[in-house]
Amino acid sequence: MVREIVKDTERLVQKAVEATRDDLHIIQDMIDTAKANEDICVGLAANQIGEQVRIIIVKIGKQFIPLVNPKIINHSKTTYVDEEACLSHEGTKQATRYVSIEVAYQDRNFRKKKQTFNGFVAQVIQHEIDHCEGILI
Repeated sequence: MVREIVKDTERLVQKAVEATRDDLHIIQDMIDTAKANEDICVGLAANQIGEQVRIIIVKIGKQFIPLVNPKIINHSKTTYVDEEACLSHEGTKQATRYVSIEVAYQDRNFRKKKQTFNGFVAQVIQHEIDHCEGILI
């Protein structure tokens, strides 16, 4: 189901809690909402649709991939500054991002995963994990 994008800063700055198996149904709503905004959406955090749990989705290729309870466990020393947009606010803002990150997460079947991401995908994941932490760009 396509959900409304939360734009209320008070709600967006709240830290998300660890997701459980009971929260996995949220993933489909996140994917539906992202696809409804696909012309401008490359990632989404659960709190952007009103759910305060640590679930993000990221567009990799043509698919939106869910990462449940993602945590950056390692990152490159190299950073860069880029302009980022967000569905939850107008315009763009500058953000400093790592070139490469290693992320521990669970997939939609709650299997533990660890993966390294680079470039733009790494940037999107960092943006969405910031949402989970209540950090707005």
